[in-house]
Amino acid sequence: MRRLKKILRDTCGAEIAEAALVMPLMFMVLLGIYWFGRAYNIYATITHAAEEGARAASAPSCALCGNAALLPDQIATTVSQVLVASRLDPNQVQPLAPTPALNDCNTGAPVTACTLPGGGQPQVCIQQNVQLNTGSTGPPACGVSVSFQYPYQFYLPFTSLNHQLILLKANGEMTAEN
Repeated sequence: MRRLKKILRDTCGAEIAEAALVMPLMFMVLLGIYWFGRAYNIYATITHAAEEGARAASAPSCALCGNAALLPDQIATTVSQVLVASRLDPNQVQPLAPTPALNDCNTGAPVTACTLPGGGQPQVCIQQNVQLNTGSTGPPACGVSVSFQYPYQFYLPFTSLNHQLILLKANGEMTAEN
């Protein structure tokens, strides 16, 4: 009986028991920081890609050559280059659903469809000649909207987020240059 009381009062193995409880929690927090950081990095990259696509679509191609608008494949190539630079797979890009609710700049009617590039290109939703400042009291600002979504899968064991697929949304708008 004395020996049992002595063992219960002794603290020789307490550090090991505490470490066995704390270490898994600490690693889970570190993994969470890493995976949420990666999700934020992907979100920032796809937002930048959408903005670059909108910038390319709104910029004049040639001031002396008739200023033709870029084709959807060329806009998608611009988006693809930004994604590849950050080591993201452009083939995983999906059109944003539902389509962003924007109005036509000339008629004011809602634009319900978007232009998609051809096969082999990231499937970005391109809406040209749309009003970007809907609801504003100022004059309408017309331009281009490029939007898409990109899948991201969390790997966070022992949580409800483990292997959960999340669609990160990106939308870039740019006023048209004359």
